[in-house]
Amino acid sequence: MAVGRAVSWLTLFMVLATCTVVLLRRGFDQGSIALQESVTYMHAAVFMLGAAYALKRDAQVRVDIFYRQFSRRTKAWVNSLGALVLLLPLSTFTGVISWDFVMDSWRIYEGSTDSGGLKGVFLLKSLLPLTALMLTLQGVASVLHNLLILMDVAGPEDAAS
Repeated sequence: MAVGRAVSWLTLFMVLATCTVVLLRRGFDQGSIALQESVTYMHAAVFMLGAAYALKRDAQVRVDIFYRQFSRRTKAWVNSLGALVLLLPLSTFTGVISWDFVMDSWRIYEGSTDSGGLKGVFLLKSLLPLTALMLTLQGVASVLHNLLILMDVAGPEDAAS
């Protein structure tokens, strides 16, 4: 929950930074590579850190032509199978495959290739395995929650997330 709230505030800072970039560029013919890169970093963080929160809140993009008409138990089956067959393997693969990429970046404390850019590219790249971990944990929680629904243990007020 805290990550979701922090990310929502990050979107405000991203909008303010974008407006500042445009104002500086158009109004004063000035530019700031670091400020422009910060918008890119915040944009990446919003999506990567917000993914697990969106999954928890059942706010992910879904083609629900049929899904919305399913019973609670059928939704639990669909959500569980989706997590087990798609989400967990993909997030595990992403975490494993990104690990060396991120460690190499940390070894050299990778920074921007642009003069005047931000020094923390290694921090941005660290969001890859972090996102994979958070999606994996949320996916496991979702499967367990749906298992409770399928076992008729979860109450009727619980959503099939």
